[in-house]
Amino acid sequence: MTRIDDTFARLQKQQKKAFVAYMMASDPDDATALQIMQGLPEAGVDIIELGMPFTDPMADGPTIQAAGQRALAGGGSVTRTLDILREFRKTDNTTPVVLMGYYNPIYARPGGVDQFLADAKDAGVDGLIIVDLPPEEDDELCIPATRAGLNFIRLATPTTDDRRLPAVVRNTSGFVYYVSVTGITGGPAANAAEVAPEVARIRAAANLPVVVGFGISTPDAAEQIASVADGCVVGSAIVKLIGEGRPVPEILDFVRGLAEGAHRG
Repeated sequence: MTRIDDTFARLQKQQKKAFVAYMMASDPDDATALQIMQGLPEAGVDIIELGMPFTDPMADGPTIQAAGQRALAGGGSVTRTLDILREFRKTDNTTPVVLMGYYNPIYARPGGVDQFLADAKDAGVDGLIIVDLPPEEDDELCIPATRAGLNFIRLATPTTDDRRLPAVVRNTSGFVYYVSVTGITGGPAANAAEVAPEVARIRAAANLPVVVGFGISTPDAAEQIASVADGCVVGSAIVKLIGEGRPVPEILDFVRGLAEGAHRG
């Protein structure tokens, strides 16, 4: 049982849905990112999705792309991401943290996959979302990560048909991340009526919680999507406030409203 498994089991007993908040490590700088991260659990966040800055984030829209550029300009990296998490773990050893990113910075890092997984475990990582590694490459990172005790969380999308779905969920653990819209983060609003049958289809194939992301930016939208899934993810709407330089308490108040919406779901 990982922290992620424990969190979903606890929420199920409480008859609540999960709220997952995304933020970019080192955005706009290490200290501010850590301050925001430390405030997320008290604001109602059940799982933190921490982005690793990368120059070519193919799944992300302009808002998160800009966050990655800000982080990189300030020296952000995989190592700095893990350093921020280590600081976070000094005061919070219970909130699950999932690293979201791309394979290149992991592959190119000194020591490669083995060193990354050792460092990730040491820092307190619970799971990985590496969006550019398909199931055909599971031996590259997915299988080693699972053996190391990390959840490897796969994305399913509106174009993942019944032939493809078994391969997508085969080695997935923790939860399945359903991308509610065809496109990039920060795009069109998610539609609960369209999402519901897809969530049911994925649950049947995976026997795992299904959390829905992309296209969710308000408490009402979080409530509607969470009502048909096991939880929801909000990223761009939060990152937008960070990019605007809003005060940390204002950012956390916004997150609190989103979490309340998801929990109502």
